[in-house]
This record gives sequence, structure tokens and C-alpha cells, in this order.
Amino acid sequence: MTEKNNPWDIFKNGADGSASHLKRSGGILMPVFSLPSPHGIGTFGAAAYEFADFLAASGQSYWQVLPLNPTGFGDSPYQCFSSAAGNPYFIDLDMLVDDGLLTADEVQKSDFGGELRRIDYGKLFSLRLPLLRLAAERNICRNAAEVEQFSRCCSTQIYDYAVFTALKTHFGMKPWTEWNAGKAMPKQLVPAEFVESQADEIRLQLSIQQLFFKQWNRLKNYVNQLGIGIIGDVPIYVALDSADCWANSRHFMLDESFVPTDVAGVPPDYFSPTGQLWGNPLYNWEIHASENYAWWAERLQCAQKLYDVVRIDHFRGFESFWAVPFGETTAENGRWLPAPGMDFVNAVKKRLPGLSFIAEDLGFLTPEVHELVKNSGFPGMSILQFGFNPDANSDYLPHRVAENRVYYTGTHDNAPIMQWFAEASESERRFAEQYLALNAAEGINWGMIRGGMCSPAGIFIAQMQDVLGLSAEGRVNTPGVASGNWQWRMLPHECSAALAEKLREYTRMYGRLHDCGEINFGHNTVVPREYCEKMPTHKNGTNCLFGLLRNISIQSITE
Repeated sequence: MTEKNNPWDIFKNGADGSASHLKRSGGILMPVFSLPSPHGIGTFGAAAYEFADFLAASGQSYWQVLPLNPTGFGDSPYQCFSSAAGNPYFIDLDMLVDDGLLTADEVQKSDFGGELRRIDYGKLFSLRLPLLRLAAERNICRNAAEVEQFSRCCSTQIYDYAVFTALKTHFGMKPWTEWNAGKAMPKQLVPAEFVESQADEIRLQLSIQQLFFKQWNRLKNYVNQLGIGIIGDVPIYVALDSADCWANSRHFMLDESFVPTDVAGVPPDYFSPTGQLWGNPLYNWEIHASENYAWWAERLQCAQKLYDVVRIDHFRGFESFWAVPFGETTAENGRWLPAPGMDFVNAVKKRLPGLSFIAEDLGFLTPEVHELVKNSGFPGMSILQFGFNPDANSDYLPHRVAENRVYYTGTHDNAPIMQWFAEASESERRFAEQYLALNAAEGINWGMIRGGMCSPAGIFIAQMQDVLGLSAEGRVNTPGVASGNWQWRMLPHECSAALAEKLREYTRMYGRLHDCGEINFGHNTVVPREYCEKMPTHKNGTNCLFGLLRNISIQSITE
């Protein structure tokens, strides 16, 4: 077991030396796919470095992202082909041009969609993937040693993904449950010689993954050198048509034909009278427990390589989970089944002592769930916009949010603040206006951000759309709606110096400013001293979004 030594530990030590309280800090929730890009979707390219500059200049401590894994059905990052591999769409094409793996002409002649505010996933699938395959083939030829080293050293889960994707390509992208003449072909039933016949495609998939992790590690290193940590998201469930389920079918509730007996969802509630039918396969917790949760530990170790802090989605599912019989069209006829609770939490904490967790404890909560979150020691989550029912003294109101919480204006599943305010009931709007002294001069979104900033919560995270003051056009996901999600993109130049100054002042005012010293560059623009002295250059040689530091000599980032 390794010693706990994580510079991004979200706790500060108490008087007795124990980690007891969250460090007071702030951050921004911004999906990578939502970054500006000339090529259809946000990537690990120049705009990502510029966004990191924005976070540093505005005094933030964290950049929270959504899952970085390869998306499948519905383009959702919560329905991925692998929980360990990287999403090829995030590989930056301009950087591939810089590396000599693509030509500028090859990139420019591809039409990825002319809508700067929305992602066209259909065009990405038909045009971007062939470009990435071309770059990966050249990568194998020109950087054979790097690709070979990555292939030898990558996790079992990433190698499984490469094999799974190669076979899926061979079978015309059909799900693995239909590979064997319409029947399932899990990993243990795939003949070894058949896998060997796909060696070239497996190598190409590993080359794509090597490019992903090369670019992501470069970006993460840059972000961390600015003193900013990455909060990543681990969905509790994986997709049925995924390398995870294909390679580890006995860890899931599947019958002898590899068909799920029950699937995941949540029961009916005020927001959804028929519940939410997610359709993910459920875990066979008895098998997991018998192996001391080794599969989960390996999965979280992969997350630890991607992120500094891990938010575990749907944490209540580790206490009990809603199981819906396979074939149901709604979640109404499900039932609660027990989950391992603290037995799982203790095993994970023992295997991963250096990793900080956030427990997403939203939704239908029972006293047992509250007890699990408390006993885990993980900070839970609170949502600001949920607090303004005037008939309830909500625990989501700023003055009632506990210190050991991560407080959000909203998550990817919620409306941006401006949309929420426009659609809220008159009584909710009136209560919010009275409680926070909301006014047009400050801006409704900034008044709400102020309310979250001044709360006792240790960490406050605002959606980037709320900092920008966007309404419905900035919504990332609407649960229960099958199309139109995961498409929002920030426009170029929306992260202005003036916006960074404003966000920095709110962050400073409420004691959340990232503490690393300051340098004033005039016009009231303040950036951290450490940022100025140690900031590495972007891959393209520029230094800062705002152009303030371009004359400072700094060391280039290492590969």
C-alpha cells in the first residue's frame, strides 16, 4: 500500500493532524467537449490551455470535467464503450498537424459542422474518425517505439478496449451481444486465433489511445503547474455494450445467454412520474465482494491516472439500487436491492489511499444513504438551485449547506441558472430574489454565484454557463430527453480578461481565492505570481489567453 501523498487532497488537516475539513476553494464545471474549436468539438488543443489560463487568472482551484471516455449510444459520456479508455474525439487535430501526423489540408477540407454553439456528432463520426485512423497509422510508422511502449504498459482495461473495438469494427459496429450469429460473444468465448487475426486493428486502436493520453497528460501537467486540480467523473454504471461488460461479464447480473436480468434506473418521483430507465447492467455484488472489489479498484486506479479528484456518480447506489426487470419500458416496476455499502468503501480506501473522492449523493435519499456518506468521510454534493422552495427550510440554501459539502450552482443535468430562474415558479423566484437580494444590475446569475460563494461549503463549483450568463442555449443535458444533449459549446473569446477579473473578485471576496501570491499587470488585472513564474508554454508556443505574459521567458512543457 502506498503512502497517502496527494497534492490535490481536498481536505485540510485538523488540530490533531487528521484530515477533517474541506479546503475553502472554488472551481468551474466545464466539459472538454464544450471548449471552442475550429473542428467541431472541444479538444485538448489550444482552447483547453487558454481555459486553464482563465481558471488561473480568476483564482480557481479546480477544473471539473465530465467523463473523458469514448461515448457510445446517444453520445452520452455516461454510456461509454470503456470506463478506462479515452475519447478519440478529444485528440486535437491541429496538434496532430504540428506533430506531422496530419497535414493542414487534410484537416481543413473536412466539414465538421458550421454551428459554433453545437456539436454535430454525425459529422464527427463520419469524418473525424477516418482522420484519426490516418494519424494513428502514421504514428505507428513514425513513432513505433512510443506506441509499442504504450501497448506494453497500458492497463488491462485499455488493452481490452482495443481488442473490443477491433472486434466491434469487424462485426460492423454491432453490440457484442450479437457477434455470434446474433448471440453474445463475451471475451472468454472469443477464439484466440480470431483475436490474433485482428492484430493490425488492435495496434491501430492502441495507437489512437497513445495519442489521446499523450495529449491529455501534457494538458493535465500544464493545468497542475498552474496550481489547479482536475476533478473527474466516474459513473457508477457502465454500458452493456462496453469493453467493461464484454471482458468481465460475470461481474454483472446477466443470465446464461448474457442478457441482463435487471437493469439500472431510478424510481418515479416528483420530476418523473414513470422514473428514469437507464438500462445499464447491474453489478453482481456477491462476485465483487468475493474478490475484494478488485475490478472496482482497478477501474478507480485508471481514473486516478486521469484525474486529481474523483467524483463518484450516483453514490447512493452503493447502499441500495433500483433494479428494473429487463424488457420494461419504464422504471415503474423496479425494486430496491441491497449494495455492499461500507464494505465496498473501506476496500476502495485501502487500495487507493492517496485519492480524494466526492460522493454524488443527490436524488432519493434514505437515512441509510445519509449514514453511508457520513461514514465514508467523502464530501457530498449540494445544488444551489434546489434550495428555493419557500415552503421548506431546504438544506440546499446557502446558510444551511455544511462545510463538508461541494456546492454547485447546478450540474450537467440541471438547467443553467438563467434558464432555471426563467422557468421557476413565481414563489421560487420571489424567494430567491428576497434571500439573495437578486437584482438586474448585478445580474441574476452573479447573484446566485455570490450566494454559493459565501456559503460555508468547503468547495464551490459554478457551471461555466452560469459564469457566462447563458440560458437554455447553454444546457448540457436534459434527463429523460433522448436527443439534443451533450452538444453545448462555448464560443471563442467568451473567456475574456474582464470576465476573469470579475470572477476573481467574487472568489477573493468570499475567501476562496487560490493562494499563490499575485502580480498586478495594470488595468486591475491580477494573476497569480506562481502562474507567472512557472507557467509552461502552450504546445503552439504561446503563453496566456490574455496576452499578458508573452514576454516572460519560461520553460516549455515536457512531453
